[in-house]
Amino acid sequence: MKIKFKNEFEKNETLPPKKLIEIILKDRGIEDISDFIHPKDPLKISLGDFGRKYPDLIKKVIGVLKKAREKNEMIVVYTDYDADGITGGAILWETLYLMGFKVMPYVPDRRKEGYGFSITGIDNVIKSYNPSIIISVDHGITKVKEIEYAKNKGIKVIVSDHHLKAEKIPKADAIFHISALSGSGVAYFFAKEIFNRLKSSISNKAIVDKLTDNFSTDYLSLASIGTIADLVPLIGPSRSVAKHGLEVFPKVKRYGIKHIIKQAGIEGKEITPYEVGFIIAPRINAVGRLSNAIDALRLLCTTDNKRAFDLAQKIGDLNSKRQDIVERSVDEAKEMISKKYLKGNQLSDIKEDRLYNFIPKILILTSDSWSEGIIGLIASKLTEEFYRPTIVMTKNDGHYKASARSIPSFHITNFLRSLKKYLVDVGGHAQAAGFTIEAEKLDGFIKSATSKANELIKEKDLEKVIIADISIPISKISLPLVETLQALEPFGIGNPKPIFLSKAIVTEARLFGKDNNHLKIFVKDIDENKTEESNGHPFELIAFHKGELFKDLSRDQEMHLVYSVDINSWNGKKEVRGIVRYWEKIKSK
Repeated sequence: MKIKFKNEFEKNETLPPKKLIEIILKDRGIEDISDFIHPKDPLKISLGDFGRKYPDLIKKVIGVLKKAREKNEMIVVYTDYDADGITGGAILWETLYLMGFKVMPYVPDRRKEGYGFSITGIDNVIKSYNPSIIISVDHGITKVKEIEYAKNKGIKVIVSDHHLKAEKIPKADAIFHISALSGSGVAYFFAKEIFNRLKSSISNKAIVDKLTDNFSTDYLSLASIGTIADLVPLIGPSRSVAKHGLEVFPKVKRYGIKHIIKQAGIEGKEITPYEVGFIIAPRINAVGRLSNAIDALRLLCTTDNKRAFDLAQKIGDLNSKRQDIVERSVDEAKEMISKKYLKGNQLSDIKEDRLYNFIPKILILTSDSWSEGIIGLIASKLTEEFYRPTIVMTKNDGHYKASARSIPSFHITNFLRSLKKYLVDVGGHAQAAGFTIEAEKLDGFIKSATSKANELIKEKDLEKVIIADISIPISKISLPLVETLQALEPFGIGNPKPIFLSKAIVTEARLFGKDNNHLKIFVKDIDENKTEESNGHPFELIAFHKGELFKDLSRDQEMHLVYSVDINSWNGKKEVRGIVRYWEKIKSK
């Protein structure tokens, strides 16, 4: 691991908290600090703010929707099966339903139909609902032939999506493609625009009031879940959705969200990106990974308290099952890597900086037994551990379905599109992608992908680097400074929690936790002049799941610490503490 930092402050320099914020945001390319700290209320953002073409386009769509409502024609909201798609689908479907449209949601079966539009999925929609209009949520921008197929069947197709465009754009009746948002974010602003333009035609005032409230509370919280779950950068309009959406969680009325929170054991807690990303969203995702995700959408939309309770319990159980399956499958994947590449060595015996001597620059693993719903999670775990692009595939009806994850320096979707001659389809983002490949093309693909990755990926790309925002003496960390940093919340992709680097000396270390698997470290600034002057009280840091390193620490050990900071409140008292990201000992001269 290599440690770098962007800015440095010495012990004798003053560092006003507001100055620190300016430095951090400037490094992140944020020019309007006030706008970032006080993002615009999503209620005051319209589709027109995302492009000049959208007001005319929404006018066209409103005309199409009016005719469908007058003729009582069926509309299908065809959504993706992940947390982003499900939350966006819930927003759009429920909006149209409450406004009096004849509308049904459709969530494809991951195994039988795959991601987004498919010929099979469209045929199933026609058989079940015979719609005049299909509206996509969180997919569709790459589905040229599938949308052409639907239109040839006499169906109007409206696409709402945020994924990377392909070379060809589908000939849909309307496309709302906004890459600055998540799928649920696009659905939120699209649905809000429909409501605002048609609410005068709704005679039931109670429905108007309900939808008006939903767009300021429930729908905004759903959009924040999808935004955070899909790892969309929390800047610009997505920051507005996430920040305001998290703030309204205490006001949410729908039983589904309340029961997810209660079942997960976080009732009464502040909902932050952590609770969304690691507790709420995985439960929504688990349904689509192991069964049909329509139950997740039902949970988010049901008005029956008992049904919400039952569905939340079912989804919680599925999430536990998913966790067990992923853990076993990751162990199997590591065993494959050990047998194939490590020449009899154990992973634990190989130092991180020597991994490239054993493991190729891109990992490609296949299995006939892994569930299609969890291969993305396997790829993510392996990418995190081995720090190289990873493709994980599983066999399905003569094809292989694949999920890929990547490191920051390697755009995995563009890489895969350069190999499109082997693939049935491909889509995704810079660091995550999915594709389908015919079984007979698998060997050729692996050979070409490995060769191409070896050319494109340099050894320096595979070296883990942790970059601190500020190199700073421990004694500079104060409660006012940390409280000021809270103005930058919510933290996430594109706006990570500020990271500090300090040289420090250990004064004490302790184990804690039920199994003594966590570590507390108390440190002070290193006194370069070796005087006996006090440099303040020891600063407390927590190293979660690092209890085994306790034996490597000793009093007066000097080290470089990389950490974030938070406020620990206990019995009405507030104290600053650090959360260790990485440390390395300073070698004696």
